[in-house]
Amino acid sequence: MLAIRRAVLQQSSLLLPGARVVPSVKSNYAMAQIAQGQLRGMANTKDDGQFKTWKPLAPTLRQRRMTSRKHLHKGGPIRDLTVARRRSGGRNNTGRITCRHRGGGAKRRIRLVDFKRSEPGPQQVVRLEYDPGRTAHIALLKHMESGKLSYILAPVGLKPGAVVQSYMGVDLGKLQKPQRGTNEALSEAANSKSAAEEPVEDAMQGANTATRSNSHDMVGKVNVEVGNCMPLRLVPIGTTVHNIGLYPYGRAQLARSAGASAQVLFTSSSGQAHIKLMSGEIRRVPVDACATIGQVSNTNHKHEKLGSAGSRRRRGWRPTVRGTAMNTHDHPHGGGRGKSKGNKDPRSPWGKLAKGGKTRTKTNPMVIRGRPRR
Repeated sequence: MLAIRRAVLQQSSLLLPGARVVPSVKSNYAMAQIAQGQLRGMANTKDDGQFKTWKPLAPTLRQRRMTSRKHLHKGGPIRDLTVARRRSGGRNNTGRITCRHRGGGAKRRIRLVDFKRSEPGPQQVVRLEYDPGRTAHIALLKHMESGKLSYILAPVGLKPGAVVQSYMGVDLGKLQKPQRGTNEALSEAANSKSAAEEPVEDAMQGANTATRSNSHDMVGKVNVEVGNCMPLRLVPIGTTVHNIGLYPYGRAQLARSAGASAQVLFTSSSGQAHIKLMSGEIRRVPVDACATIGQVSNTNHKHEKLGSAGSRRRRGWRPTVRGTAMNTHDHPHGGGRGKSKGNKDPRSPWGKLAKGGKTRTKTNPMVIRGRPRR
């Protein structure tokens, strides 16, 4: 026991080499606990690069599984790029609960993510960070000319040291073709192949020759790589994109959660592009709306398991009471003897059908084909 205590104290720089350790029952027990905790702490968790799992020292840790964060920045965010998040506990200005099951949780600061990407020029990825306010990871960018810092959603495959840029609002007539590299060579080969097929298509379509050649010239000046932002009219057909806007030169609103992406089905130099979302929905989007190449990071988020009710509480969620456990005047499923729902279809506390019932009365004209429904 004295040997364990001496080793722990020397490791924590509390005991000089050669000093005498006085035996004590309480101190020996404390040192044994510390030593056992240190030895056990090294093997409590296991991180294989995809998931982090815990040794089942408690029932709540047996099923707990979180995505790996070994590659993320260990420190805090840039203070100037955050704002304080003021919680309301689900209550409105009169103090009434308008959003149930919300309240408590750990303090957070909102990261100010650049969803417009309106500043042109090359930007270097400084590091990848964890954002408690969203499921995806974020990347800290530093402008290589002005030195300005900003946050963006980190796509899959983006690493520190990479260079990304935005083509939103850039005059493509003044741009030069990107330097030849692996991805650039592939894109130029694809452009040359499509250019070889142009005479046949032009003979069939005739009037669209000038428009198609101009679009090919513009696409040839754009570097289609992961993390680059550009209007949808410059994105090649079939490309996987995320962070998609709904209005010309507006902020991104679609495909922003972890692992989300969309595929470009059709685009042109003007009008509207067609994209297919992960839900299967096909919709129209203005060709001048922004889109970022690649898929959103943290694709394994859907396989996470919190494992305990306390993890939910620390994230700001309060318990959910079943409707069948309430009284008659509290919920449509309440009351009665046993677990009966009163021969009613599943519905919300306010009488809206909850599972499979149609509640929409208007259709979105921008949706070409809705998502498949059960």
